[in-house]
Amino acid sequence: MRILILIRLSARSVGRNLRRSVLTAAAMVVGLALLILSRALADGTHEQWIDSAVALGVGHVAIQAPGYLETRKLEDRLDAPAAERAVEAVDALFEPALLRAWVPRLSVGGLASSASSALPVQILGVDPALEPSFSALQDRLEEGRYLEPGDRLQAFVGVELARRLELEVGSRFVLTAQTATGDVQGQLVRVVGIFRTAIPEMDEGLIHIPIETAQGWLEAPGAVTGVAMMLETSEATDLAITRLEAALGGDDGLDVLGWEETSPELADAIRIDDVGDYIFHTILFAIVALAILNSVMMAVLGRRREFGILQAMGLTGPETGFVVFFEGLFVTAASGFFGVILGYAVTWGFFGDGLDFSALMDSDMSFSGTIIDPVIYPTFSIDQILVSVYSIVIIGTLASIYPALRATRFDVAEAMKFDR
Repeated sequence: MRILILIRLSARSVGRNLRRSVLTAAAMVVGLALLILSRALADGTHEQWIDSAVALGVGHVAIQAPGYLETRKLEDRLDAPAAERAVEAVDALFEPALLRAWVPRLSVGGLASSASSALPVQILGVDPALEPSFSALQDRLEEGRYLEPGDRLQAFVGVELARRLELEVGSRFVLTAQTATGDVQGQLVRVVGIFRTAIPEMDEGLIHIPIETAQGWLEAPGAVTGVAMMLETSEATDLAITRLEAALGGDDGLDVLGWEETSPELADAIRIDDVGDYIFHTILFAIVALAILNSVMMAVLGRRREFGILQAMGLTGPETGFVVFFEGLFVTAASGFFGVILGYAVTWGFFGDGLDFSALMDSDMSFSGTIIDPVIYPTFSIDQILVSVYSIVIIGTLASIYPALRATRFDVAEAMKFDR
């Protein structure tokens, strides 16, 4: 019963001193709203980095032969039966709500040569029917077109490769690589399209050809170096890996890898960026905590007579401290509620259509092997909101402890003498 009385006294004090309560809560509301805004924009940025990288790379999840990630050699490929097992697992396990697209690929390092020059390149055999739904490369078209079903000797090349080899749409050039049998063979192809990205290594060193052409030329019928999957969101990566590993039953001939393993540089860049966000949030939390502590402490020092009356009426020193502490909890709870609303409102109201930095960028930019989109779209998640609310609750609670302790130490006689 005494606890209920203390709670009622705290709630009544919050309501009677509305101006003080609002001023105290304002710091927490603004702090939480800024936290939600900055976290939503940071998560949106990271998701765009990941989407861009996996669309130009091997997807959110890849099924490869053991050792291929380290060697990148044709010897560590999936033969036709293994590739079929991988594709069957993907088809059987994933619903459209989780899996956006999947593609088989056959990759090999080789040499591209024309009458003018020769350059080392990465040759990627792709399925022209499936690849457009997966890769973002065809969206970077500079001239010509992307590969289409029925193409056999066509090639899709980067703008820098075309410049250095003096190629244009319709030009022929030769690809040379070591086949699955160990022989070195050449393949004549014709340029059907030219792409441009912001990644020099890709513009100069990547070539797409039909996968059936690559399999025949490299004497690896039905083989692939990997099956790549594009998920609806990177947050589903762990779930996808767990499902695939369970379905494949520990198949020693198949490795299931997430984007953090296949794109370690991007994963490191995101972790470094997160550290910067955490430092900013720590500074923000410290400012909010000091504002709360100052507001609550000033309120306590200005209510000595009130606390003296409460103790004269029977409240003990610790109970007086509990009244102050409960006031802080009430204000914190209300601040958390309104802070989430304000954070959502500001984020969607001002940045729902994206935060556009294109005016600051003269051309496409790349970072850690991915193309940076100049428009950042905020991303919300339940975990993000819960962490933000928990953080502000902890700050409000901790900032209320010291003023509560001060309230327990007031001398009744001295407090009653205090002239308000």
